[in-house]
Amino acid sequence: MSAHGKSAGGRAIDAMSLLVVFGILYLGVKLAPGGHGVTTEDAALVVAVGFLLLAGTLMSELAEVIGVPHLSGFLAAGIIAGPHVLHLIDHESVQRLEVVNQFAIALIALAGGAELRLASLKEGFRTLLSATLLQTTLVMVGCGAVFYFVKPAFLRGMPQTAMIGVAMLWGVLAITRSPSALLGVLSQTRAQGPLARFSLAFIMSSDVVVVVVLAAVITIARPMIEPGATISADAFRDLGHEVLGSVAMGTTLGLLLAVYLKLIGRQLLVVLIAFGYGITEVLRYVHFEPLLTFIVAGFVVQNLSKQGEKFLHSIESTGEVVYVLFFAGAGAHLNIPLLREFWPLALLLTGSRVALTWIANAISMGVRKEEPSLKKWGWASLVSQAGVALGIAQAIARQFPSFGPYFRDIAIACIAINEMGGPIIFKLSLDRVKETKAPQPSLTDAEEANA
Repeated sequence: MSAHGKSAGGRAIDAMSLLVVFGILYLGVKLAPGGHGVTTEDAALVVAVGFLLLAGTLMSELAEVIGVPHLSGFLAAGIIAGPHVLHLIDHESVQRLEVVNQFAIALIALAGGAELRLASLKEGFRTLLSATLLQTTLVMVGCGAVFYFVKPAFLRGMPQTAMIGVAMLWGVLAITRSPSALLGVLSQTRAQGPLARFSLAFIMSSDVVVVVVLAAVITIARPMIEPGATISADAFRDLGHEVLGSVAMGTTLGLLLAVYLKLIGRQLLVVLIAFGYGITEVLRYVHFEPLLTFIVAGFVVQNLSKQGEKFLHSIESTGEVVYVLFFAGAGAHLNIPLLREFWPLALLLTGSRVALTWIANAISMGVRKEEPSLKKWGWASLVSQAGVALGIAQAIARQFPSFGPYFRDIAIACIAINEMGGPIIFKLSLDRVKETKAPQPSLTDAEEANA
C-alpha cells in the first residue's frame, strides 16, 4: 500500500479511468452532430458538469501521488479539457458554469468565516496586525515599483504621473489573496497548528483591507491617469456604504442562519443554495460585497451562537463537490493563450511578488519574535490568487478603458501562474511543519478496501 492508503494497482485504475473519461468525451465531441438551441446548450452544460466532477476527482487522486494538493488536480483537469487545450468543453459552457461558481464562492466564504474563532483572533491579533501592515505596504509599493520599472508595452508613451498611477493599481492587485485556494488545501489536509490558524485569519481579513485600499487607490490614481479628473469624496462615501452595509447584512444573515440551525436544522443544503444564488444577486443589486457579507455571516454563526460546529459540518458535507467544480471550472476558464504571450513578463512580476511577500513575512514575524514555523513559512499561503484578483483586474479594465484591457491581460497571465503554483507551495509548507493530518478515506479508497 502507498503512503496514502491506496495500492499501485488502485492508482493505475485511476489513471486508466481518467483516460477512458477523456476518451469518451473526446469521441462524443468529435462525432456528435452539431446543433444549436436551448436543448443542445443545456445538454453541453450538464455534460461539462458531470465530466469536470469525474475527471477532477480522478486527477486529484493521481496528483496526490506526487504530493500536490487535490485542487491542483482539479485545475489540471479543467485546463486540459477546456477551450484552450483539447476543447472538450467550449467557451459557452465555461461561461455558464459561472452560476456554479457563484454558489461555490458563497459556500467558501461562509466556511471561511465559520473557521475564524474569536479566541484565536484575540490571541494572535498583534501578529495579524503586524503582518497585515507590512504585507500590504511593502508588497503593494514594491510590486508597483517593479511594474513601473519593467514598463509593459502599453505604459510606454504615457506621462510620468500616469505611469505611476497605473503602477499603484498594479500594487493593489498584488496584495489580493485566494480564500478559495486556502480553504481547498485546508479542507484536504485538515491542517491544524500555528501556520494554518495564521493563514486563515490573515487571508479572510485581508479581503476587507483590499476592498478599502482599492477604492482609495482608484480615487487617488484617477487624476494622475486622466487629465482633468479630480479626487472626489463620493468614492469614499460609496466605500463606506459597501463595507458597513456588507457587515450589517452579514451579521443579519448570520443570526438568521443560527436561528434556523437551532429551531429547524434540516435541509440546510437548500438554504445554502438560496444564499449562493438568490442572496448574492440581491447583494450585488444594493452594491454590497458578497464575499465580505458571507464571511461575516459565517463568523457570526461560529462566535455568536452555539451552532458553529454543526454549521461547519453541514458545509463540509458538500464541500468536496463544490471544490471540484469550482477549481475544475477555474482551470477551464484559464486563458492559456494569454499566458503563452506574456509568460516572461508574468514570471518576472509573479516572482517579484513572491520575493516581496517572503521579505515582508520575515520582517513581521521577526519583529514579533514568532515561532520558527511562521518565520519560515508564514508567506506560503499568500501566493495564491484567483477570483478576487480577477474581479479587481476586470474592475480596473472597466474603470480605465484606455489601457484597462492590456492591464487585465497581463494580470490574467500572472493570476494563472499564482493559481497553479500557490496551492502547491502552501501544502508543501503545511507538510514541512507537520500540521497536516492523515487524509480521510475517499469513496474510491473505501471501495477498494471492501473489494
